[in-house]
Amino acid sequence: MAALLGTVTLAALLPATGRGATVAGGAADVAITLLFFLYGARLSTGEAVAGLRQWRLHLAVGASTFVLFPLLGLAARATVPFLLTGPLWTGLLFLCVVPSTVQSSIALTSTAKGNVPAAICAGTYSSLVGMAATPLLAAWLIGSTVSFSADGLLTIATQLLAPFLAGQVLRRWIGGFVGRHRGVLGRLDRLSILLVVYTAFSRGVAEGVWRQLTPLRLLALLCLAGALLALALCTTALAGRRLGFRREDRVTLVFCGSNKSLATGLPMAAVLFGASAGPVILPLMLFHQVQLMVCAVIANRWSVAARLTAVDGVEVEPEDRVIVDRAVRDP
Repeated sequence: MAALLGTVTLAALLPATGRGATVAGGAADVAITLLFFLYGARLSTGEAVAGLRQWRLHLAVGASTFVLFPLLGLAARATVPFLLTGPLWTGLLFLCVVPSTVQSSIALTSTAKGNVPAAICAGTYSSLVGMAATPLLAAWLIGSTVSFSADGLLTIATQLLAPFLAGQVLRRWIGGFVGRHRGVLGRLDRLSILLVVYTAFSRGVAEGVWRQLTPLRLLALLCLAGALLALALCTTALAGRRLGFRREDRVTLVFCGSNKSLATGLPMAAVLFGASAGPVILPLMLFHQVQLMVCAVIANRWSVAARLTAVDGVEVEPEDRVIVDRAVRDP
């Protein structure tokens, strides 16, 4: 979070212009290619195939990610121009078609004592489906703003899909190296994302886009991001109960179905929106910070609740266990 804020501040004070913008843009393209190559090299095909046994859970996660969220994004159109500008709503709608995150969903599910293997598979499937679904949904829902011509398709194929497939093919030889150096490569991931953010925000500064962003609109965007997350959390929690999932699977559905991937979304936005990506990535960045803070609180609370499995031989719902535990200790 600090690095993202620092990068945005740097872009505002020292934006890349002229030849510097060309160099930064080229470096960002290389970083995006490397990022998706590493995604492919990390992805365990065996784990992905093994996870097919829980297809109902994965379908529920996919429905939340690629059906519920886009519908909520379309409904947010009613806030334009009273709360949001057109470009900010475009960014909010793009956020709604981005796949689920992998790393944070797994961490949150693990903290909350959920089904971690299912979370790994759910995040993996979401990323794989998102390679095709995100550009298609963005082109369909957003329209002419998205670079989805023949050149746009070629760019997506060469910058996103081809490196990912190359990583999968070479995983047999480099998978061990990638696993052993996960920490170093993770920092490389973050540097790549920061470079994409710096390039996109620099373009926005050069074009005067950020002068249109008033504090009131920024606050409205933050509130809408929070409302979007709240609706997704409530809907996935309710759906998990209605579908009869076990407690561990409900935890997985809530976190995987409500989170969005900054690491995948930012490079995709840079490819799809090109020079106009600046205001488009802002809603995704804000949503990502909100989801981390809110979901971390929920995960910690559920972790404590999971420690009490039953009271006096009667099974207690996980969400109620903290209250019951306190009542037992302090009648």
